[in-house]
Amino acid sequence: MHPAFSVIFLTTLIGVGQGLFLALYTGQVYTVFHVLSAQGDSRFYALGSVIALGFLVAGLFASFFHLGHPERAWRSAAQWRTSWLSREVIVLPAFMGCVFLYGAAHWFGWNAPLFTLGETLQVDFIMLVGAAGTLLCFALFVSTGMIYACLRFLQEWHTPLTVINFILLGGASGFTLATGYAALAAPELVGFYGKWAIIIALLAFVSRLASLLRNGKLKPKSTLQSAIGIRHNRIAQKAQGFMGGSFNTREFFHGKSLRLLRSVKWLFIALTFGLPFVLLAWGLSAGSAGILLSAFVVQYAGLMAERWFFFAQANHPQNLYYQAIS
Repeated sequence: MHPAFSVIFLTTLIGVGQGLFLALYTGQVYTVFHVLSAQGDSRFYALGSVIALGFLVAGLFASFFHLGHPERAWRSAAQWRTSWLSREVIVLPAFMGCVFLYGAAHWFGWNAPLFTLGETLQVDFIMLVGAAGTLLCFALFVSTGMIYACLRFLQEWHTPLTVINFILLGGASGFTLATGYAALAAPELVGFYGKWAIIIALLAFVSRLASLLRNGKLKPKSTLQSAIGIRHNRIAQKAQGFMGGSFNTREFFHGKSLRLLRSVKWLFIALTFGLPFVLLAWGLSAGSAGILLSAFVVQYAGLMAERWFFFAQANHPQNLYYQAIS
């Protein structure tokens, strides 16, 4: 498939925003259960929510560059009963609304207890909004991943690993950003976020490696004979049937060499997993916010390469027919 940078930015940017929100709310939940010491300054969560919302808005803005008629974008929500894309379009603004309310609740101190669970666990508005946001966050991960995983004719995408990778890669990038952010605003939380960033990134590495190994063993279900309906044993395509390109030849094939694909694969493995591990470990031991933030920058560059490879690796069956230009 042809990797569209608007979609690459969309999926990676909203993934960071989702992961950062999960990191913020996870840290707060840990304080409620006294696993972590309470973070007294609510501005940490409020500003963190603003940063997460900024990534979500940037991803949403990037998606409009992939639309032929952006003014008709609202129509994409009409098929929510059957379309994962429609579900994503509905869940994304709902999740953004929860992130906004979560940040506003922290900023304005809307933390009066609403009811008590058990004997000591007090639940306030912030916790309820955070819980709703967490559910919507995972619903958004699933909806985005299923847009690709539901396509049976693209074998590289049609696997549960696609959804798992979206969740883990988004979570890893969000927790890595939370580590750098905490180094500037809440140093006592750096160790918590940094350790979780490494753990989630390791899980993402295992999951992504599994998908790479799986896709490397795939064999096409179609052949050139089945593509054109001719059963002759020896068929060689010499032309596409027209002088110029078409939508099919532009959108369903990247046009790059196998050598470039292999290079991008090793590049994204190094930038998404290898180098961030080193920078996170170094930054945690040195207590350096600059190193921890650079870990996020490097990892996001790797995610861009990973998402490009994700699209480019998918081999559309129509490419059996359009093999040669002349």
